[in-house]
Parts: sequence; C-alpha cells; structure tokens
Amino acid sequence: MKRTITVKGIGTAKTKPDRVVLNMTIETKDREYENAIRTANGQIADLNAALEAVGYEKGSLKTMDFNIRTNYEDARDENGMYRSVFAGYMCFHSLKLEFDFTNENLSKTLSAIASCDAKPQFNLSFTVKDTAAIKEKLLESAAKNARQRAEILCAASGVSLGELINIDYNWGDVNLFSPTNFMRAKNESAAFGASFDAQLSPDDIRSSDSVTFTWEICSNNE
Repeated sequence: MKRTITVKGIGTAKTKPDRVVLNMTIETKDREYENAIRTANGQIADLNAALEAVGYEKGSLKTMDFNIRTNYEDARDENGMYRSVFAGYMCFHSLKLEFDFTNENLSKTLSAIASCDAKPQFNLSFTVKDTAAIKEKLLESAAKNARQRAEILCAASGVSLGELINIDYNWGDVNLFSPTNFMRAKNESAAFGASFDAQLSPDDIRSSDSVTFTWEICSNNE
C-alpha cells in the first residue's frame, strides 16, 4: 500500500482595481399600470441619452432585473381600523453599467447621471477587467504553496516527496472586488449635485483560492 501525503495549498493575490461596476435602480409608482411602466421607460431613456452624451455607446446600459407589483398602503376605515388599500403599481428596473476605472471616467459618468431627470439609486464597486489572469495567478500560487508545505513536512519526517497522485479543486467563487464601495441612496440628488469630481483611490483587491494535492511519499533510502 502506497504511503501518501495530502496538503492544501493556499493561493493569494493582491490586485489594483481597473474596472467599475455601476448598479442602478429606477423606481416608479402610479395608480395606473401603463403609467408606471411608461414613466420608468422615460427615465431609462433619459439615462441612456445622458450616458451617450458623454461618450458611451448605445446599449452600454444593461437591464439586470425588471419587476412590477401592486402597491398597498395602510389606511383607517370608517371604524378607525387599519386596512390595506390599493395604492397603485410600483415598477422596479435594475440596470448595470461597466467601464474602465479612471477618476476622469468616474467623474463624467456620475455627473451625467446626476444631471439627467432620472435620479436612480445606485452603488458602484471596483473590480478587475482581466479576471481570468487573476484566477490563473491564484492557482499557480496555490500549487507552489502546497508543494512547499509538502516538502517541509516530508523533510521534517525523514521521507521524500514522490509522484503527484491527485489534485482536488473545488470550482467556487473567488472574490474579485475591492472592499471600497460608493453608494447614493434614493432622494439624495440635491446633496449629490450635478458635478462629481472626487479623486478616489480604491483599496486593492485581495483574493484567495485553495487546491488540495496528494503525493506519494518515499523513504529516503528507496
């Protein structure tokens, strides 16, 4: 029976963000179904026009989710009791815009959004454009880390590392977002203003991944 050693390697990487993911939500409300949708469509058209005016291609703004539901509000009846009363329809439209991160790009984008009639709630996060390169770097780092650990353990135990027998990797999600985030809540348009010129320097993205390796171990006199 072969003797083996199994070691988990941890790969780490620290990367500067070079991509922005901007998520926006438009919320409209009206007693008439058609009016709620029409208003939402009008605001989206305003957003698209504002973004195209600062250089974005048509279709850059992507729909991520669309939802319309009935809206009820609590009201007192003639007996003073609260009951739910139909108040119309609420339409929610979630949108996403991605662009390369520079403070110039960020400034012109947020200023365009703030200056248009649509005042969406939004948040932005910082990530990397070439995610495949980061994931590859993590796996290479994990492999080196596992072999180094295995060799140290074998040397301390008076044995040698033999042939690689098995690699076990769980294809899970890897964090590729900076801990820095930026959010503008609903109804903050006045405070936000129509011009955004802050100089942001988002924190580095710290990613990790793990791979488990199994090697045969041999006696030093073999």
